[in-house]
Amino acid sequence: MNFTLTVLGTASAMPRADRNQSAQVLQVHGRLFLIDCGENTQRRIREEGLSFAKIEAVFISHLHGDHVFGLLGLISTMGLYGRVETLRIFGPAALEAMLVFFRKYFGEGLPFELEFHAVKAASLQKIYENRNVSVSAFPLNHKIETYGYRFDSVPSLKNPVGAHQPSFAYVSDTAAFKELPSYVKGVDLLYHESTYTAEFEEQALKRFHSTSRQAARCAADAGAGALVLGHYSSRCRNLQVFLDEARPIFANTRAASDGDVFEIPLK
Repeated sequence: MNFTLTVLGTASAMPRADRNQSAQVLQVHGRLFLIDCGENTQRRIREEGLSFAKIEAVFISHLHGDHVFGLLGLISTMGLYGRVETLRIFGPAALEAMLVFFRKYFGEGLPFELEFHAVKAASLQKIYENRNVSVSAFPLNHKIETYGYRFDSVPSLKNPVGAHQPSFAYVSDTAAFKELPSYVKGVDLLYHESTYTAEFEEQALKRFHSTSRQAARCAADAGAGALVLGHYSSRCRNLQVFLDEARPIFANTRAASDGDVFEIPLK
């Protein structure tokens, strides 16, 4: 599996016994990219049999705790495992203060470098590229500075010119807005937060979140190949409700559970 998404957590602000907070790992030709890092992420990485050493970069969408509280513990554990490769971390500029705090109080003897890249994107903007994948950031419509991330495979010996180039987009906390489908246009797999069902659409708007219907409209307008929902409110226990609301708008919708693995494009 050359382009694979592992969902580590699907809860929103309030974790549940069966749902951890936001984190996903995208695997591209054996290298790992961690997207958000809620509390308990390092344990979930171990449970899924993923390697701390192979995490090439971390992408943080915003500085609400359910998306970032696990980051400092993860960095510390990487040090205990003897990581020596530089860890690249991307996120809003305010994230740097957390990393400065970590270095000051817990960073003594850390055997690898932390390389922070402040994200600032007013539209779709490339922020990182290696020989296998190009990563772009785009703004979202949340209470605080928040970004989504798009991952596009680039031609390589393993995936030559002329072959299909897989793509994935991660839409974290956001209210719906008209530009969003253009940022994720044509991706094979779109992850879109769906904190609320349609019954709570007014609350979603007030809290700058999305419903499952709004996520489905975004996927349809973007011409995405498939849609994965997550970041569910703790009050919503039956995931079938999210599917029943989204599928009439966008048929190829999945409701993610912790531990789900999706090969991109979906088979």
